[in-house]
Amino acid sequence: MFNKVALGVVLASCITTAAAQSLTNIQTRKDSSAYVEDARGVVVRSGFGLCWRTGYWTPPDSLAGCDGELAPPVLKVTAPAPAAAPAPAAVSVEPIAPVATKRCDFNISLSHEQTFEFDRAILTSDAKSRIDSEVIGKLTGCAKTDLIAVTGHTDRIGSAQYNKALSQKRAAVVASYLTDNGVSAPVTALGMGMNQPVKNCAGKTVNKELIRCLAPNRRVVIETKTDAK
Repeated sequence: MFNKVALGVVLASCITTAAAQSLTNIQTRKDSSAYVEDARGVVVRSGFGLCWRTGYWTPPDSLAGCDGELAPPVLKVTAPAPAAAPAPAAVSVEPIAPVATKRCDFNISLSHEQTFEFDRAILTSDAKSRIDSEVIGKLTGCAKTDLIAVTGHTDRIGSAQYNKALSQKRAAVVASYLTDNGVSAPVTALGMGMNQPVKNCAGKTVNKELIRCLAPNRRVVIETKTDAK
C-alpha cells in the first residue's frame, strides 16, 4: 500500500491586539492535528502572531491563545470640565478597521499513482512535474509565502506504526523537493498514517478490489499560506 498525499496547512486565526504584546508558546494536543506544530510540539505562528491551522481543524479543536473572537475596542475620550463651566458631553471615537491583506493561498492533493511507486518513498517524474507547475510555479506569483505544509496519508492496510512511518517519509520527501528547488519559505512535513481516511471500504481481506477501493486515502497534500502581490 502506498500513500500519497500532499497536505497542507490552514491558518488558525489568533490575532494579538498590539505589537507590544509578547507571544507565548502554545502547546498542541497530542491527539489532534488541527494545528501545524514544530519539533517541540509548539503551535507554529507567523510573524504577526497568527496560529496556523491545518485543513483538519474544527471548532472543538480550538486552543486557548489561538482562537476566540476579539471585540473591537471603543475608545471614549471625555474632555475635562473647566472649573467654572459645565462638563462637556463625552466623545466616542470608533477604531479604524484594519485593511485585510489580500491572500494568495492554494493547495493541491497528489494521489499515490501520481507521486510514488508502490511501497516506496521516491518521487516519480510525473509528481515532480506537477509540483513544479502547480506549486513552485504558482509561488512566483505571490508576494510572500508564510508557510507550506506537506501532509502524508495512507490507507488502513498494514499496521498503524508502518503506515505512520511511511506517510511521514513521503511527506518529508515532498518537503525536501520543494526546498531543494528554490522554495525558501518554512516547510513542514507531517505523516498522518491511516488516521484521516477520505473513503471507507468494506472488507478486511487484502485483495485487488480492496486496494483499489482504498486508493483515495493514499495521498499527499501540499497547502500554502501566502500574501498576494
